[in-house]
Amino acid sequence: MYAFDYTRPASLAEAIEAMRGDEAKALAGGQTLIPTLKQRLASPATLVDLTGITEIRGICLKDGAVSVGAGTRHAEVAASADVRRLIPALSHLAGHIGDPQVRNRGTLGGSLANNDPSACYPAAVLGLGATVHTSAGRAIAADDYFQGMFTTALDEGELITSVDFPVPEKAAYMKFVQPASRFALTGVFVAKFAGGVRVAVTGASEGGVFRWAEAEAALGRSFAVGALDGVEASPDGMIGDLHGTPEYRAHLVGVMTRRAVEAAA
Repeated sequence: MYAFDYTRPASLAEAIEAMRGDEAKALAGGQTLIPTLKQRLASPATLVDLTGITEIRGICLKDGAVSVGAGTRHAEVAASADVRRLIPALSHLAGHIGDPQVRNRGTLGGSLANNDPSACYPAAVLGLGATVHTSAGRAIAADDYFQGMFTTALDEGELITSVDFPVPEKAAYMKFVQPASRFALTGVFVAKFAGGVRVAVTGASEGGVFRWAEAEAALGRSFAVGALDGVEASPDGMIGDLHGTPEYRAHLVGVMTRRAVEAAA
């Protein structure tokens, strides 16, 4: 690693002030940042450790939604009685991220700020139409938050403080796991609301998480696996690597969507 300064603020206000420094980088669970530092792919002047800020941790109910603090760890989301009762698909997703070590260190905010194209949480946020709240007082709709691979609507030094997840009528998340990393080779989050259906896909596209409009339209007419007959994802823009071709990932999008609908229904 390169040499850097380290600070562990005790409040969100202190963290915001620390992030104003030149080349400051926020440290949440560290599941992505620490390996990046070890490989010398990043060299921040200051690490701002957010783990001491209790005000951005925890789960509560707010205006009919499940509000999860950005510092809440995956294992805490998976174990939450409120999440299990109201959005069991979110609990299932969190409980199958990585391995126990990752789930007990990684955080919701860290995952969303990094926006890895194969991460699970972006599919839940986009699939549920969640709202991302930030240290700048902004409330960013999921459709506006994700802006491409490793790219989000966050400004320099802006931190995620919480995420509000609307409660769906039905929802499910299914992923085809890349065995070595436990990331989603392709994952699909399907959510049915009174006003329509949202289908969010992660792990498949070069542009990161995206909504599959054709599947949403078909499922909006009939929320059943049969409604997807003849609906196929295009391989254009899909990731092609040693794990699979764009055509293979496009096929997985259809398979995982059908499995998610079957599980939800």
